[in-house]
Amino acid sequence: MNFSGMVEEMGKTMSQLQKGYETLQKIDKVEVGTTPKTLVWQQDKVKMYRYDRETPAKCKIPVLVSFAMMNRHDVLDLQPDRSLMKKLLDEGLDIYIMDWGYPTKADRYLTMEDYIDGYMNSAVDFIRRAHGIEKINKMGICQGGTFSTIYAALYPHKLNTLTVYVAPFDFTTDKCMLYKWTKYIDVDTMVDSLGVIPADMLNAGFGMLKPSMDIYKYFGVLDSLGDEAKIMNFLRMEYWKSDCPDLAGELYRKYIKDLFRDNKLIKGEFELGGRRVDLKNITMPFLNIYATEDNIIPNESTIAIQDKIGSKDKELYAFPGGHIGVFVGARSQKELGPNVAKWVTDRSKK
Repeated sequence: MNFSGMVEEMGKTMSQLQKGYETLQKIDKVEVGTTPKTLVWQQDKVKMYRYDRETPAKCKIPVLVSFAMMNRHDVLDLQPDRSLMKKLLDEGLDIYIMDWGYPTKADRYLTMEDYIDGYMNSAVDFIRRAHGIEKINKMGICQGGTFSTIYAALYPHKLNTLTVYVAPFDFTTDKCMLYKWTKYIDVDTMVDSLGVIPADMLNAGFGMLKPSMDIYKYFGVLDSLGDEAKIMNFLRMEYWKSDCPDLAGELYRKYIKDLFRDNKLIKGEFELGGRRVDLKNITMPFLNIYATEDNIIPNESTIAIQDKIGSKDKELYAFPGGHIGVFVGARSQKELGPNVAKWVTDRSKK
């Protein structure tokens, strides 16, 4: 055993920890979602913000963004140089964003109909009235992309374009543990017992998809303890990951049973509020973005919808990166944001 080497390594580690302590002492607080925005609409706990612009938007038709309900949308605006929202603003879009809030036990009976036919539809109508237009542009991300697609099939006359990012549509694939586990969840017992599904439970499930990541990230940060900028990057991401809402029980029940378990959406059997959701009703221009290295939503789950919708103007965009890299990666800033903004703007001539 090389004791001198061990002593040297311990000394190096202690030095890094000391630098980390000194760096953390300089940090007052961790902030995400700092791009200025204004609250313009609220119903119950659900809010909608409009991002502030200093110059008129190049795109004449506004965009409504809906993120997943089991995470906060702040990952889209993690920091100024890693913000998909800021990049889309800089590229000339006029952006509104849904904030689904933090459901409590009082919200256990909120259904998918409440969220899509209720909150989402009311927000869309607010924008239509505010701008005096018939149709808006819609963007949906992950679970929010699935729900935005359901909305588009039910209300095609209200949407000018639909853009979805890393959204699940076909749930038959077994290339992801998440898709396997949900087939065996006793969702009725969960919902009946808990009312709302705790964020900690959902986070634990996502963490188990690739548990090595929760180990390796600390090895990486150890080498960056003396770099305040890198430490702030790490802390912002950890802050976002820990700031998760609970999920309304009845919404979760239908999501798991009708989509994950029975795969009704892609089969053309899914119903919302007594109406069948026919994907062929989606005739507006459609941009479908998937991440080639996505370990949460398998590519085939996202791609499967391309042949099911009625749009003639439809495009599949392969982003070389992971699920979160779509929002915070350098390539997202350099390529994806500008390309998406151009695609939407080109199809938004009044």
